[in-house]
Amino acid sequence: MIAASFAPSVAVRFSGVSRHFGAVKALDNISLDIYDGEFFSMLGPSGSGKTTCLRLIAGFEQPTAGSILLNGRDVVGVPPYDRDVNTVFQDYALFPHMTIGANVGYGLMIKKVPKPQREARVAEMLELVRLPGVANRKPAQLSGGQRQRVALARALINQPRLLLLDEPLGALDLKLRQEMQIELKAIQQQVGITFVYVTHDQEEALTMSDRIAVFSQGKIEQIGTPATIYETPATPFVAGFVGTSNVISGELAQRLTGQKGMFAVRPEKIKLCPPETVAPEESCQALGVIRDVVYLGMHTRYLIDLDRNGDLVVIEQNLDATSMSVLDAKGRRVKVVWAREHNHALIDTGGGA
Repeated sequence: MIAASFAPSVAVRFSGVSRHFGAVKALDNISLDIYDGEFFSMLGPSGSGKTTCLRLIAGFEQPTAGSILLNGRDVVGVPPYDRDVNTVFQDYALFPHMTIGANVGYGLMIKKVPKPQREARVAEMLELVRLPGVANRKPAQLSGGQRQRVALARALINQPRLLLLDEPLGALDLKLRQEMQIELKAIQQQVGITFVYVTHDQEEALTMSDRIAVFSQGKIEQIGTPATIYETPATPFVAGFVGTSNVISGELAQRLTGQKGMFAVRPEKIKLCPPETVAPEESCQALGVIRDVVYLGMHTRYLIDLDRNGDLVVIEQNLDATSMSVLDAKGRRVKVVWAREHNHALIDTGGGA
């Protein structure tokens, strides 16, 4: 007897969804599945369609064409209040005149949940977001990171099946944003709710997501795990937007890889070697001169002018190097070497970079 394969249940399904604003195609024939219980990120630059996608799920917008299913239910035309969805916004949207406890419990109050049960749930939610004991404070008495946690607790208290997060960490400083990325992922795993997260920050998406959809000009360029998106980008746009890539094509690709087509190689995969280095025959290699050096603390970025036209970016960790030693490398002749397995063929979709 053949065992049945496991098929995860689908929390959100877009089938041929478009959203047009006059002649502007904010979304153009999008199809995707978001699975129950996963942390799914929509990543892309401003105007790429990711926030429109989120607003369609929430019910703030209606599609021009296509169908949207939430947990198997067709929600086209269904108002936001009749969807089992909550949203966390970048600006927190807390009521400044209410206490933290009243803010968190507001949804339960609207549902007329008795006060003792409501207060117990508020305490539970504040414990979940690591803010016990702040129920009697006002939002103005909390830091930005704390207010964001309160907004998260308020969104989770109604136990929605789907939580939408629209760039919720965008207003925080870098260190706090990085801490909150870890917090959000831990909370999502604890509560087991499907999170759909919109961001333009590729580090954020790579840190937290189970899967990522990369958007460009109203279309999805690629969907995959963070490792897949980073290590094997499908298009020039993904290669350039998610991290840094050397995209090579034409005569340069033929010379460096021995193949025609368009390829991406990540700069950290390339080694800088003395020009006399004998590299393995099967590797990709070329001679050049270090034109520019950018010292970035943990690593250094080198721009290499190749001898026979073209350039490459190389990134090396500063394991033993100092700022002075790496800056002295400018003008030095080098050989760049990398394994052929790090070349990834790209499909030119014509998307913007």
